[in-house]
Amino acid sequence: MFTQDEMTRYSRHLLLPEVGKAGQERLKSARVLVVGAGGLGSPVLLYLASAGVGTIGIIDHDTVDLSNLQRQVIHDSTTVNLPKVTSARQRILAINPNCNVRTFETSLCSENAIELLSAFDLVIDGTDNFPTRYLLADASEMVGIPFIYGAIFRFDGQVSVFNHKGGPGYRDLFPTPPTPGSVPTCAATGVLGVLPGVVGTIQATEAIKVILDIGETLSGRLLLYSALSMRVDQVTFERDKDRQPADKLIDYVAFCSGSTDKTTASSRGISPSDLQDLLAGESPPLLLDIRDPQELEICTISHSAKHVPLAMLGHVAAELPRDRAIVLYCHNGQRSHAALMALITMGFKPTLLQSLTGGILAWAEQVDKTLATY
Repeated sequence: MFTQDEMTRYSRHLLLPEVGKAGQERLKSARVLVVGAGGLGSPVLLYLASAGVGTIGIIDHDTVDLSNLQRQVIHDSTTVNLPKVTSARQRILAINPNCNVRTFETSLCSENAIELLSAFDLVIDGTDNFPTRYLLADASEMVGIPFIYGAIFRFDGQVSVFNHKGGPGYRDLFPTPPTPGSVPTCAATGVLGVLPGVVGTIQATEAIKVILDIGETLSGRLLLYSALSMRVDQVTFERDKDRQPADKLIDYVAFCSGSTDKTTASSRGISPSDLQDLLAGESPPLLLDIRDPQELEICTISHSAKHVPLAMLGHVAAELPRDRAIVLYCHNGQRSHAALMALITMGFKPTLLQSLTGGILAWAEQVDKTLATY
């Protein structure tokens, strides 16, 4: 039953046939865990609370820093130095006192992940590191709850939905982490302040759709958003029938450092200098530029590179050689890594695929310093 306050608060939802009173009841009964109360977690938490999600869990071990406020909009100047879970809880309850907010001022780890995730209906990724992301992927698969994924880098973002209605999981798209050091942190490279607001809002949208069982979710699709070009592309992927479902949790720091799977992890990234040597060799790889057409007008690595915009990759994959080495590149390496994993799901041999670490930005810095970049 709803109180009069709730009927007024959710009146715009109640007008939607796709939501209505029954849908609002589902939101009120839902239990959502958000891992990370930072840039991505901020819009996720704000919109879940506003939408009337009944139980919201927050995991974060960090405190609010002044540098966070450029993008972590759930916090403010008055909560600097407070635990992020405390700051976030205060803001959520100020927006919607009907929410039951459960806070966990801790790091998610292999020892507590199963217990924490088992108390919720779905989990949302607001993390900024690969060990926690792979832990979330395996733990959510073991518990059997949907995993709403989001990631940001400088001006680019990604969103997808995993483990939903028998759909593919995170490891079906990203079987192994990128080469250690190939994807710098936001602290090292910076990030556009509004970017996590866009990506996190999409994550919240997907979570609400999952709870209400409406629309078409991003299950089996990786959405790629570029703030600079204001373009949205998609990569489709399927469940890897040969992959065994997760049945145990491991040391994810070691796994993502490459110490447990050095050959597989390192084989998918190539440095600019190594690529330069390969291109000058007797059997150069096929260089695959997956950037948008307008990006080619600014600069390119080689005029011999084959251009296939990321959005068209699935349509032209059949035309690509399966017996020749292929090196993919984009602006900073994020899209090319995603495209590489998508090609693997299409049946391409992982040993023949590599992604240029750091993209054309790294190439300009390390190989061709005269190249104009963007």
